[in-house]
Amino acid sequence: MESTEITPIQIKVFGKWDNKVEVRDPSLKRYIPLMPVYLPHSGGRHEHRRFGKSRISIVERLINNVMRPGRNKGKKQLAYNIVKMTFDLIHERTGENPIQVLVRAIENSSPREEVTRIMYGGIVYYVAVDVAPQRRVDMALRHLVTGAKDAAFNNAKPIEEALADEIIAAYNNDNRSFAVKKKEEIERIALSSR
Repeated sequence: MESTEITPIQIKVFGKWDNKVEVRDPSLKRYIPLMPVYLPHSGGRHEHRRFGKSRISIVERLINNVMRPGRNKGKKQLAYNIVKMTFDLIHERTGENPIQVLVRAIENSSPREEVTRIMYGGIVYYVAVDVAPQRRVDMALRHLVTGAKDAAFNNAKPIEEALADEIIAAYNNDNRSFAVKKKEEIERIALSSR
């Protein structure tokens, strides 16, 4: 008599990429959620919970940033397809898991300190402060997508290709990446105002 073993179903992002990803930066570990999801679409269920967005899949956070105001505003399905094609391009070019490449790109392009304004007796001082981990992830995602949109605007290069180039450049800590340049600029300004 043969025994039939039931194997657990492995949930993969876009049906291709598994979430066996390592986050090297210990401060960002809590804020880069890698839980498996069938479809990266939460429908805004996190919106009214404090720090709710830190529990959303990092892939969905990227999709939501692609939907930022402008041409793709509110078009979740279009943003979903853009990110899906971007992940395919990243896998073709690097041969690695695109979610791992995205996580490393976020780690490389998230600023550690920035400048804040303090008014003291009518005089404005700029003071360097450490950046909260959730804000680091937010800024990195925003800069990755902004760099891709700027590269694709008035250009024959499609947004999928521009986003793949931006993520790969940030993954390699390349200075041609908009996000890495922005991080270095923010940290340089903070260093000068210590």
